[in-house]
Amino acid sequence: MNSVGEKVFWGAGNFVGDAMSKVNISSSQDGERFGQLQASLRDRWGSIEAFDLSGCDILVVPSLSIDRRELLKISGFIHYEELLLFSLIRLQNPRNRIVYVTSQPLHPSIIDYYLQLLPGIPFSHARDRLLLFSAYDSAPKPLTQKILERPRLMERIRQALRPNKSFAICYNSTFLERDLSIQLDVPLFALDPELRNWGTKSGSRQIFAECGVPHPLGSDTVWSAEELADAAAELWAQQPGEKQFVVKLNQGFSGAGNALLDLSSLVDTSEISPRQRVTWIRDQLPFLRFQNASETWENFASRIGELGAIVEVFVGGEVTRSPSVQGRITPNQEVEILSTHDQILGGLNNQTFLGCRFPADEAYRLRLQDLGWRIGRNLAEKGALERFAVDFLAVRRRDRPGRPYWDLQALEINLRKGGTTHPFMTLKFLTNGRYDLATGLFFNPQGRAKYYIASDNLQKDRYQGLLPNDLMDIIAYHQLHFDTSTETGTVFHLMGCLSEFGKLGLTSIGDSRLQAEEIYNKVIAVLDRETKPHTLATAESPYPSLSITWN
Repeated sequence: MNSVGEKVFWGAGNFVGDAMSKVNISSSQDGERFGQLQASLRDRWGSIEAFDLSGCDILVVPSLSIDRRELLKISGFIHYEELLLFSLIRLQNPRNRIVYVTSQPLHPSIIDYYLQLLPGIPFSHARDRLLLFSAYDSAPKPLTQKILERPRLMERIRQALRPNKSFAICYNSTFLERDLSIQLDVPLFALDPELRNWGTKSGSRQIFAECGVPHPLGSDTVWSAEELADAAAELWAQQPGEKQFVVKLNQGFSGAGNALLDLSSLVDTSEISPRQRVTWIRDQLPFLRFQNASETWENFASRIGELGAIVEVFVGGEVTRSPSVQGRITPNQEVEILSTHDQILGGLNNQTFLGCRFPADEAYRLRLQDLGWRIGRNLAEKGALERFAVDFLAVRRRDRPGRPYWDLQALEINLRKGGTTHPFMTLKFLTNGRYDLATGLFFNPQGRAKYYIASDNLQKDRYQGLLPNDLMDIIAYHQLHFDTSTETGTVFHLMGCLSEFGKLGLTSIGDSRLQAEEIYNKVIAVLDRETKPHTLATAESPYPSLSITWN
């Protein structure tokens, strides 16, 4: 790894902290062993259908292995370990077994909820093939680190997995996940962490350039506020009409590491020297508008030195959207396009991921597929494996005859599972359907197209205090559940976030975009009504207050 790559890793490596002595990240021998384990997947792969149907043990390690200080920006981050619970639907294959590890034990109602979704599989049969482990550790550090710190837990996991019939999956792959794979002697179906740089903001820009994929004018990686000011001034000189720029931490997560540099209040600089331009920009940096409300310039500046950053021209227009394309690279280096979405964004200038709609607009989803495949092919040639997603900005413009078209600009590559992964995989596993490349639609086995709207961030203060069992009561009474006979309804996730943070995830599935949105809006309306202040003990509520007598 070159010096820049090392700096990228160590910047993102703060989270390993106490575990650094236990994780030999520089061992070439470890790298060779990890490569051998991943190569064994190639022999067993064949096709995804055969791989899933053959019967195997799947170790699920849903660790958010990202920088600790970035992790703390995510409310209820420890409950994001629930995001891979869609994997439990793989128990519909009666030969599969799943080992799921979390920081804290999962509420039994949450597990029961997912197992009841399995069509044609007795609950008890599925439950017997699910083994749950917990580190009993709520510290703000990645789950994988907690596992590595507990040799006895490691041994229990090792004993639960059948040799040569097991593989591991994770949320994102770092040197912690590589070390866990090696110590357990289980192949990890995920990116080799040596290639993580291709999923950074600067690495993404390099791949876009290599593939000829349109992307905003921007800088290489900078490592200080001074370099940032120089890079922004150079961009401003190239595009003197631009007054807004986006500063991105190289390894920011879900838009939380982004900030807007607004220079619209400055006078025309065409007559001043380049040095003066740099000085003016440096003076504006403390007034960056951060996506994360708790961020400060002092902290952000220190993160630039640790994680690196880039600055890009802010691309805007009267009508903009934020589509994305998702793909996968198989162990035999085939590139598969899985889905396209229109992302639902919020926060400052709509840069924070809130949710998504599937599929993306028909006006550009096939172009997204093509651009995504080109990027995936480039990643595969570099040795990447498993999930990748590419975020775009779509701006509605007009050509010279005045005809409207969508201008697509690539923004970043995510080499991990993300907010679009669990809703799509939930749809796929529940319906046993297929994604059609010719149309960009998803069809169930009867040929009916399916649509959904999903969110990880349905969050309101009034939802705080709702327990998972309370949510189950509301779902049952108002019939908000997913109906396996019609393949419509809502599947909930992040239920562990609800009581403390008032935060919930959901995927509402319908036979049309309109039906999916109606189902989604009904859920929100019901939750709002059920959490209206002072109504739980009234006649209008189906859940009167309970009278408890102590014996």
